[in-house]
Amino acid sequence: MSTQISDESGHSWTAATRRQLERRLPWENLLPDRQPFWVGSWVYVFGVVTIAALVWVILSGTILALFGPQWWHLSSPGRFFNSLHFWSVQVFFIFMVLHLWGQYFMASWREGRAPTWMIGAVTFAVSIIAAFTGYLSQQNFDAQWIAVNAKDAVNTTGAGGFFNVLNFGQMYGLHVMLLPIGITVLVALHIVQVRMKGVVPPIDDGKSATSKER
Repeated sequence: MSTQISDESGHSWTAATRRQLERRLPWENLLPDRQPFWVGSWVYVFGVVTIAALVWVILSGTILALFGPQWWHLSSPGRFFNSLHFWSVQVFFIFMVLHLWGQYFMASWREGRAPTWMIGAVTFAVSIIAAFTGYLSQQNFDAQWIAVNAKDAVNTTGAGGFFNVLNFGQMYGLHVMLLPIGITVLVALHIVQVRMKGVVPPIDDGKSATSKER
C-alpha cells in the first residue's frame, strides 16, 4: 500500500513543484556557507544597505499608519518617526541607484541572469511610484501642491481615470498596502534569483576567478 501511495504521489503537482524547487534552488544555494571573493565588492554592499533601508521604511511606515496624520504632524514622537521614515526612504533610493548603476556597468545580466536584472529594474520603477504616493499622503500643503500640479501630467498619460492623485484615500491605500507588498515580493524574488544564479563574476576575471572563494 505504501508503494502505491508513493507511486501516486510522484505524479502529483506538489511532488512536481518540490522537484522543481529542489532542482532550481537547492539548500546549498539558498543558504550558502561560502561565496566567491567578489561578493565583497561595494556594489553588493549597496544592495544589502538597500534591503536594510527597506526594512526601516516598512517598520517606520507601519508605525505612522497606526497612529495617523495628526500624530506624525503634532507630536514629538510622531515627528521623529516621520523623519525616520523620510530619511530611510532617502537611503533606500540612494543605495538602490548606486546598486543599479554598479550592476549595469558590470553587465549583470550575463550568463542567464537577465531575470535578476529585470526584477531589480521593475522594483526601482515601482519604488518611484510608492515614493510619489508617499508625498501625496503627507496631509499637508506640500502634498496638496504636488497633487494639484501632478494631476494634469497624470491625465495626459491616460492614467488619470485609474490613478486619481487628488483622491487621498486611493493614494494612501496604494502607499501603505499594495505598493509595499509589491516591492517586498519583488525584492524577495530578486534575492531568490541571485541565489539561483549566483552573483555575477567580474568581467575581466574570466572563469579562472570562479575557483577563488572566501
